[in-house]
Amino acid sequence: MTPQPNPQLGAAVKAADRAHVFHSWSAQELIDPLAVAGAEGSYFWDYDGKRYLDFTSGLVYTNIGYQHPKVVAAIQEQAATLTTFAPAFAIEARSEAARLIAERTPGDLDKIFFTNGGADAVEHAVRMARLHTGRPKVLSAYRSYHGGTQQAVNLTGDPRRWASDAGTAGVVHFWAPFLYRSRFYAETEEQECARALEHLETTIAFEGPSTIAAIILETIPGTAGIMVPPPGYLAGVRELCDKYGIVFVLDEVMAGFGRTGEWFAADLFDVVPDLMTFAKGVNSGYVPLGGVAISSAIAETFARRPYPGGLTYSGHPLACAAAVATINVMAEEGVVENAAALGASVIEPGLRALAERHPSVGEVRGVGMFWALELVRNKETREPLVPYNAAGEANAPMLAFAGAAKAQGLWPFVNMNRTHVVPPCNITEAEAKEGLAALDTALTAADEFTV
Repeated sequence: MTPQPNPQLGAAVKAADRAHVFHSWSAQELIDPLAVAGAEGSYFWDYDGKRYLDFTSGLVYTNIGYQHPKVVAAIQEQAATLTTFAPAFAIEARSEAARLIAERTPGDLDKIFFTNGGADAVEHAVRMARLHTGRPKVLSAYRSYHGGTQQAVNLTGDPRRWASDAGTAGVVHFWAPFLYRSRFYAETEEQECARALEHLETTIAFEGPSTIAAIILETIPGTAGIMVPPPGYLAGVRELCDKYGIVFVLDEVMAGFGRTGEWFAADLFDVVPDLMTFAKGVNSGYVPLGGVAISSAIAETFARRPYPGGLTYSGHPLACAAAVATINVMAEEGVVENAAALGASVIEPGLRALAERHPSVGEVRGVGMFWALELVRNKETREPLVPYNAAGEANAPMLAFAGAAKAQGLWPFVNMNRTHVVPPCNITEAEAKEGLAALDTALTAADEFTV
C-alpha cells in the first residue's frame, strides 16, 4: 500500500490524542506520540506519508507483520458468524486455538487457560502455582519484565516495579546469569551458569523451600536485554524445582510463537516447565489474547476442585479466530523457519559487523529474530552509555540514537542501554538488510558519546 499524505487528519488525530488519551508508562505532558495512518507487512507510516521499517514488531508482537490478509479475513469471518460469546461455552474458534497451541507447546502442557494478554496470564500462572502447592512465595529474576498488573509488576525486576512495590506481594528476586555484566565474577559461560545456579539454590535455602510456590523466568529475557541463558541453566532450574517441589513457570510472552526461530524458546533448551505463559505473537497482536499452558499435574489439581479465577473475555472468539489463522499462516508460510534462517544468515552477522565498526556497541546477543545491542561509552570498561534508569539529560545519548534511527526511517526499540532488533519474523532478506543499513547510520549518533 502506498501511503497517502493527509496532514490535516493527522493533526486532528494528534489533537484528540493529546486532549483525551492517557498513555501508559509516561509523564503525560512530556510525550509526543506519532500519529500513525496505516501499516502493512514490516512497515507503518504517518499522516505526512513518511514510512518506517518497524524493528519493534509493535511491542514485540506483530510476528507475521501488519495486516496479513488471511488473519484479517479470519477476523471478519468470525465477526460475521459469532462475534462474542461467554467463556463457559465450547466455541469452535476457542477449541481450535487451544488445540493448535497445545500441539506446539513442549511436553505435557496440553491444557490452555485463555487470558486477555501477557500480564494477566502471569497473574493466573502464579495463582495456579500457589493453589497447587499451598505455598505463598514466588522467586523472580532481576533484569526481567512480567507485565504491568499488580502481581506481574511486582515480579518484574526492573525500575517499573518500584512505584508499585510495597514489599507485600510475596516476591523474592534473585540474579539470573548474564555474563557480560556478571554478578558472580565469572569469566566463562560455564562459570556463570554454575554460580548462578548455586546462588539460586542458596536463595531457596535461605527463603525456606517449603514457602516457595514457584520460580518464574522469561525463557529468554526480552525487555531487559535479550540475554540468552547459558547452556544448562534452565535445565538446572528445572532440577532445583523438582528437588524442592517448586512449580517452574516459563514466561514466553515475548519469546514465544517463532520469535527465537522455534515455536517456543523452551525448545532451544530442551526444557519443559510446569506452566508457560504466552500472548503477543499467538495472534500477532491483532486482537488481545494471552494464556497459560498447563501441565497434567497442575491440571489434575483442578479436576474436581474449582479453579477460583476467570475473565469475561477469556478465549474471546475474535481473538481465538485470529490465533487460529496466525498459527496456520506461520505453519504454511514457514515463518518460524524464516526467523531461524535469516537470524543466522543475515541478522547475526550484520549485527556483529556493526559491533566491529561502532565503539558504542559493547555486545551483540540473541537468536532468531530476537536480538539486542548493548550500548556503552567504553568497550574496555563496559561503562553503560547512560546510567541505570536514566532520565532527562542523563538519557540524552539514547534519545540521540533513537532520533537518528527514526530519521533513517527505522523505528527502534530502545530500553535503558540497549536497542533491540525484533522485526517481524517473516521479514524479507531485503528488509532485514535495509534495517541493518539504517541502524549502521543511526549508531554514529551513539558513537558521539563514547570515550
